[in-house]
Amino acid sequence: MNAIHILRHLAHQQEPQGVATTARATGVSPSTTFNILRTLSHEGMVHFDELTKTYRLGLGLSELTVNLIGQSHADLIQPELDRLALNLQILIVLWRVTSDHHINVIASAIPRVPHVAVRLDSRLPELVGASGRCIAGLRELPDDDLRRHFSALRWDNPPTFETYLAEVKKARRTGWALDENCLYHGVSMVGSAITDQNSKPRFAISGIAISAQQDGASIHKAGESIHEAAQYLQRSLFPRPTL
Repeated sequence: MNAIHILRHLAHQQEPQGVATTARATGVSPSTTFNILRTLSHEGMVHFDELTKTYRLGLGLSELTVNLIGQSHADLIQPELDRLALNLQILIVLWRVTSDHHINVIASAIPRVPHVAVRLDSRLPELVGASGRCIAGLRELPDDDLRRHFSALRWDNPPTFETYLAEVKKARRTGWALDENCLYHGVSMVGSAITDQNSKPRFAISGIAISAQQDGASIHKAGESIHEAAQYLQRSLFPRPTL
């Protein structure tokens, strides 16, 4: 684990780093940092500059990532979708946030129970449903602007704007949201967004279930699990710079 912290630190730096600087930034002891960097250097994972006594990432890392080159975000995220569908036994859908303020389905994972059918390339306004509440929270629109966008949304059983606004604010705090029988009759949805380095929503993950198959505890578990997965994917795909 210490080696991973050190590699992530080096990956986020513009200049090569010394042992002391790396140790302070990662919280790893200087002696342990030195030993890890020496081992990584021997393996070609980092490059050691004899003159400046500093380290940077090495070409040996390319051996570990060569099979990832050319894969789409959907390909990389798919195993996590499959894991969620297996553990939660609900349909899991990956949405891409588009430049025209919509979301469209780019991948899904099917549970082994009766489930709602969602077509690949399905498209919705970005602020609708469970994921929409999360995206709305990230957009931080003024209430009047959000009300205007909300008025254009189409739901089977629309919430009031006051309820929607409260749920958007809750999603901003918790990182996930619930839509229960609002967007579609008889369908419960939970969702969480994946943001980039600038905290802009890039993807969203939804769990979609037949409402009669879920109780409060199971849908809450699904929301928490999907949020945890979204946070993990966010760290992996869009790592934040180390301060």
